[in-house]
Amino acid sequence: MYSYSNFEGNLDNFSDQEPQRAPIGIFDSGVGGLTVLRQLYRQLPNESVIYFGDTARLPYGIRSQAEILQYVREILTWMQQQQVKMVIMACNTSSALALEIVRKEFSLPILGVILPGARAAVQQGKRIGVIATPATAKSNAYKQAILEINPNVQVWQVGCPEFVPLIEQNRIHDPYTTEVARSYLEPLIQQEIDTLVYGCTHYPHLAPVLRSLLPSQVKLVDPAISVVVACAQDLDLLNLRNTHPPLPTRFAVSGCAQQFAQAGLQWLGYTPMVEEVSFTSTVVSHLQQDFVG
Repeated sequence: MYSYSNFEGNLDNFSDQEPQRAPIGIFDSGVGGLTVLRQLYRQLPNESVIYFGDTARLPYGIRSQAEILQYVREILTWMQQQQVKMVIMACNTSSALALEIVRKEFSLPILGVILPGARAAVQQGKRIGVIATPATAKSNAYKQAILEINPNVQVWQVGCPEFVPLIEQNRIHDPYTTEVARSYLEPLIQQEIDTLVYGCTHYPHLAPVLRSLLPSQVKLVDPAISVVVACAQDLDLLNLRNTHPPLPTRFAVSGCAQQFAQAGLQWLGYTPMVEEVSFTSTVVSHLQQDFVG
């Protein structure tokens, strides 16, 4: 396993005098956050990126809040050590269960996907369905965010525990996946939803399957698009937008690098170089000092 120190020295060019050239950190439990990365490539092509997939501990959607908070703290501590200028929490479960807590604990800007997704959903329809991990659905984060923006809309949520494992196993076109999707969508279709929110960044990978099962008038909302719009706005407000050519994206995972690289080929169109990262005693010591006791 590689330790975080494998990245040390890669960011020496980013001094305090040029914070704009520092990378943006993106993290998710696995390949789901690649939907956010693809949007960042499209909307902010000059930005350098460090992507972390916590593949050794996925799926997040069945974890407790205490577990998610621990994972997020470890990842953010590591991201800080990589000198990122901002972090996009490209994970709805983390955004639902940990975002508000860690924003108070870390000094760097941290964006979640739920509020941007909720805003986009309200702009699209009045009868809104949300498909999400069980933890995100149980938190009611999307429903609360949507109703705070517009209390006159109706919201239905469905927890979808099987989606993330199926996507990570690259079983999107498996007939079984279609049947699972049909069972998750049926109660939302019965409610005559006009809008469906991807309440997990993995789920846009299922777009062809979901589109084939939904009535044609149902609009799909991908929060990945909206969170990168919010990222661009924050970069401008903080004067952190990079105008120089970006460095190649750096990919790191906590699990198997080869497995992630193979998945990356399908979702990114190229095979990324991926490093395996273990959170070393430096990260653990930092966490114990700051958050324990």
